[in-house]
Amino acid sequence: MMAKIPATIITGFLGAGKTTLLRHVLANAGGRRIAVIVNEFGEIGIDGETLRQCGIPGCADDDIVELANGCLCCTVADEFLPVMEALLARAEPPEHILIETSGLALPKPLIKAFNWPAIRSRVTVDGVITLVDGPAVANGRFADDPVAVAKQRAEDPSVEHDNPLAEVYEDQLRCADMIVLNKADMLDATSLTRLTSEIVSTTPRAVKLVTSHEGRVDVAVLLGLEAAAEDDLAQRPSHHDAEDGAHEHDDFESFSVEIGEFASPETLTALLQAVTDRHDVLRTKGFAAIKGKSLRLAVQGVGARFRSEYDRPWRADERRIGRIVVIGQRGMPREAIRKALDQRCEVN
Repeated sequence: MMAKIPATIITGFLGAGKTTLLRHVLANAGGRRIAVIVNEFGEIGIDGETLRQCGIPGCADDDIVELANGCLCCTVADEFLPVMEALLARAEPPEHILIETSGLALPKPLIKAFNWPAIRSRVTVDGVITLVDGPAVANGRFADDPVAVAKQRAEDPSVEHDNPLAEVYEDQLRCADMIVLNKADMLDATSLTRLTSEIVSTTPRAVKLVTSHEGRVDVAVLLGLEAAAEDDLAQRPSHHDAEDGAHEHDDFESFSVEIGEFASPETLTALLQAVTDRHDVLRTKGFAAIKGKSLRLAVQGVGARFRSEYDRPWRADERRIGRIVVIGQRGMPREAIRKALDQRCEVN
């Protein structure tokens, strides 16, 4: 009987470091044929392009499948299942499948999809890896007090959670087979201990928690969990179980803005930070042209923290025009954000 192909679901909130972890796994795959499915919540696929430009031997373009402008947990039948069937129909199917969900996705509906008859006999969920942005959560950016929330729900199951961000965060933790507390190097010992305790109190069962910097966790630790998560759904409670795992993304929205050339990376970062502070933006990511530089600048931001690096040369056939994806809660002032970026950029 043919062994099932293991699939690892990598989930976590906006900016937790999922794509960085993916690159780390691909760079240390040890020759295994790995296929990657990347899901974006937004108009353009930044993460998929980042992976394609990784320069890792054996990481071919056709091994990276990008599903943009739609959440996998909401488009399982239309988007995910056809992609899986196509991967399985290859002459040489992948030996492992990595699935990076959108930062706004609930993992449980995706796990349920592995019970679909067309793929159940061929693929199993090796494990759900949930990344946590340590400094963000420690500062209360994406979660309420999980102990108080659990107590309140236990006392009155009819109480609705006021913070949709916290629901997404908690659902991702509750589905995990392993939790990676990322950017742990940015936390002091007291904060790290407190945050670890809060995370453990949120999970409904014993789950291994590891700390990391830049998503650097031994691949032997991440892969080969053999969780068979599709057979263990009852142990992964969700805020949305009453809705049969379904949910809507009306709480969030995203849009992209074209930007011109900037004098320096610091100029761009300062602008994005000011816009984020003023309009409570959750996440920004994209790329830009920097004056006098032949390389394109990739930029990532979560909350008030930003990082940037030159990722590849500008191609001769493309315009030196940047693009930033902005993600926030429903109702954020799109025109004000666009105007701020348009006014501050320095176009040739």
